[in-house]
Amino acid sequence: MTKIKMFSCLFFLVFFLNHANAVTFKFGKSGKIIYDLKSGTFSAYQNAEELLKDGFSSFKNNNLAYNSKGYSKRDYTSIPVSNQFGKGIKHTIKLTGAGMPDMKQIFYTYDHLPYFLCEIELSGKNISTNDIVPIQGSVPFLKSKQDIWSVFIPFDNDTFISYNTKQLSKNEQQVSAEAGTIYDNKTRRGLISGSVNHRIWKTGVITGMDKTGEVAIKVEAGFTEKDITRDILPHGILTGTVVNSPLVFYGVFDDWRTGMEEYAKANRIAEPPIVFKWNKPTPMGWNSWGAMQEHLSFDKIIKVTDFFADSLKTFRSEGTLYIDLDSYWDNLLKGGLEGDYSKLKEFADYVKKKGMQPGIYWAPFTDWGFKSGSERRAEGGNYKFGELWTKVGKGYHDIDGARALDPTHPGTQQRIALVIGKLKECGFEMIKIDFLGHAAVESNHFYNPKITTGMQAYEEGMSFLLKQLDGKMLIYAAISPTMASGRYIHARRIACDAFKSIKDTKYTLNGLTYGWWQTHLYDYVDADHVVLGDESMGANKARTLSAIVTGTLIVGDDFSVNGQWNSRAAELFQNKSLLDVIKDGKAFRPVESDKDASSIFTKQTGDTYYLAVFNYSAQQEKHLINASDVGLESFSSYKLEDVFTHQPVSNHDQLEITVEAGNATLIKITK
Repeated sequence: MTKIKMFSCLFFLVFFLNHANAVTFKFGKSGKIIYDLKSGTFSAYQNAEELLKDGFSSFKNNNLAYNSKGYSKRDYTSIPVSNQFGKGIKHTIKLTGAGMPDMKQIFYTYDHLPYFLCEIELSGKNISTNDIVPIQGSVPFLKSKQDIWSVFIPFDNDTFISYNTKQLSKNEQQVSAEAGTIYDNKTRRGLISGSVNHRIWKTGVITGMDKTGEVAIKVEAGFTEKDITRDILPHGILTGTVVNSPLVFYGVFDDWRTGMEEYAKANRIAEPPIVFKWNKPTPMGWNSWGAMQEHLSFDKIIKVTDFFADSLKTFRSEGTLYIDLDSYWDNLLKGGLEGDYSKLKEFADYVKKKGMQPGIYWAPFTDWGFKSGSERRAEGGNYKFGELWTKVGKGYHDIDGARALDPTHPGTQQRIALVIGKLKECGFEMIKIDFLGHAAVESNHFYNPKITTGMQAYEEGMSFLLKQLDGKMLIYAAISPTMASGRYIHARRIACDAFKSIKDTKYTLNGLTYGWWQTHLYDYVDADHVVLGDESMGANKARTLSAIVTGTLIVGDDFSVNGQWNSRAAELFQNKSLLDVIKDGKAFRPVESDKDASSIFTKQTGDTYYLAVFNYSAQQEKHLINASDVGLESFSSYKLEDVFTHQPVSNHDQLEITVEAGNATLIKITK
């Protein structure tokens, strides 16, 4: 009996000590984090399922490495918070140790959110870091015997970079910019983690599987890699008595697509737009780069304007249409950027007279004439271009044939003020801004000594640009950072340039397949200029539909001259049922996530459902589509119609859709 009592006392003592060394905090409806104060590690669960095992945090300070497991003392506190994410609890683990910087691991949890947020705060007399890892650990709920896939998300949409998904095998990893996802392709259950702050840090997410089949994730602030972020220098260093990491999102979802949408929404909550609120119709219009390009002239753009005014009268978004001049609009200037803009103003006035809206283009952070030397005077001031160039190592940052300008330099800003001022005087109502990634590159030093990282420079440059625009124009970004641009623009192109071929369609839809969730980060995402050209009608339909499913429609043929594109445009671009799809401006969702580009996309708008099916191949394809793929229990009580032909589609429990080679179809599904 005495032995039994002693055993019981020992059991409760061990239980008490273990309990005293661990703190538990809840998130969402069934999530919890258990932090081990003895080891400096934490694990996350939903019900009994382990979402993160032995998670920990690490950093470098003055080139010395530290992690949360190496500290001698850890204290836990919590306080209620009410912030942009709502009412929640802030949990702080303060870590201290002899000769070590103080470290705080801070977790934010909310009953109404199915994910948690985490950040690291370092403090001390001389903090100097460009490397903080808020979260890393293994992911037990995903196992090697499952069909595990991981997505590469590009830092930007330059150099025709693509999203990439691959099935993970043992001893393999994937590196992604800002966010990462790992999912079981059969069940769609997956993990989403990444930064929701982009004003200071660049973040990389490494997902992978080790030789034993264990799946792991690491979220690293201070990430640079030439083929991804374009940098040849390490990430800039942050110094001070207190330095914080970005806030990191961590959540597991029954459908990884829902998780990516929640991640995008979290980014918009964490860093709300500072660009003025857009409350006008979904942008639609024409852009000169699609076909006209360097041959832009006053006569040509007047003829294009007349074509839309006279021959495409119903190609409008609730009465609005932008006629947008891309690069080479300076063909209309006399005396360069400081010269005579009267012909450009005449064009803008003419577009307005015809009942449409004039648009323009500029790349504010680039020097295209750098090969002519550094002694040229930069327009708008008395600085020489060589003084404006962003210093990178022993040279400069050259990409796409242009040299980067330091966004913090007064000469760069004077030039921006000059040009934007002139364009506002001309009366332009839309601006397409391009090559914004040039403003985010890491540098030896920026003109503004308070700026030490590429993302800080990007913020200063974009904020200055917005002040000059002063709420006068719709702002559309072409080449630009994927995540960091959400605060500054209304619309963003989903990928790099695309023109008329079925190959262009597939490239664009690679961006939509793995980047559709940006529809919740920006007001609009765009498929670039749709060019019809001399392609087949099938290719024309597919390219047009690739824009519709992305959320907007910008077209690009040279309508100043005759060709088959004129009659095709009249048929495709004036299909009211097709144009109705983009009234809400939201992108379609992919159905497939194990190939370069999904062939099937869906969207729900109110009580109406849409199903888009593409064929990128040279042979006819048949697809069997279940009602669940669209978000329905059954097709039985619905009417199905082909949006292109307006013909009814046979209604069965499982749809069999046949799409001809290099073609596409769109099905409207209503009660």
